[in-house]
Amino acid sequence: MAVEGGAKCVKYLLFFFNFIFWLCGLALIVLGILVHVSLHNTAILQGASGSPMVLIVVGVIIFFISFFGCCGAWKENQCMVVTFAIILSLIVITEIGAGIAGYIFRGKVNELLDQSFNTMIAGYNKTEEYRTTLDSIQKQLKCCGGNSSSDWVNFSADHISVPDSCCKNVTKNCGIGAMTKPTVIYLEGCQPILETRIKENILWIAVGALVIGFVQITGIVLACILSRAIRSGYEVM
Repeated sequence: MAVEGGAKCVKYLLFFFNFIFWLCGLALIVLGILVHVSLHNTAILQGASGSPMVLIVVGVIIFFISFFGCCGAWKENQCMVVTFAIILSLIVITEIGAGIAGYIFRGKVNELLDQSFNTMIAGYNKTEEYRTTLDSIQKQLKCCGGNSSSDWVNFSADHISVPDSCCKNVTKNCGIGAMTKPTVIYLEGCQPILETRIKENILWIAVGALVIGFVQITGIVLACILSRAIRSGYEVM
């Protein structure tokens, strides 16, 4: 009776943890979407959104397999419980991979931003996409250039003008001759602001992934214990 009671407890614990998995899946989807939108809105980093997409995909998978795990626990189906444990193990491995990729990306944020700003500033007057992107960034973040407003030294022939999007009060031609005028434009560069925001996003992902990973590993252990109890022929009701 003691073993039966313990196995029965594991069954309901696994059922409860699957509800937690469902919430974890939802949390991963929300986290991934928030970070992806953040990177998308800073268009300069749209190509670096791999980790958020992995989180979204993993979240969707967890969202659906949590129902599978619930059914396996409730019906005491060993095949379903084992399959659930295997799939969850693969998800944990995928999350570890995404976490490593995010950590590596975190260390390269400054380099990536520096290269991106240099390229886009150089092509500002030639490419509409670059112009639109930089104007949007400078208006939203209230900044000018990559590291400072002096990055726009080659923007015009006079070498002292900046795009109008650098202005505190954006009006037509407000940036002409205003490169060093703090009352007219923002002198601070956009790169430090973006770098701080991106690293904060990555940190939140790491914290969320650790919490969710702990819950998932607990679920794997419970699934293995329940599978063993079912295989041993104990009554788990």
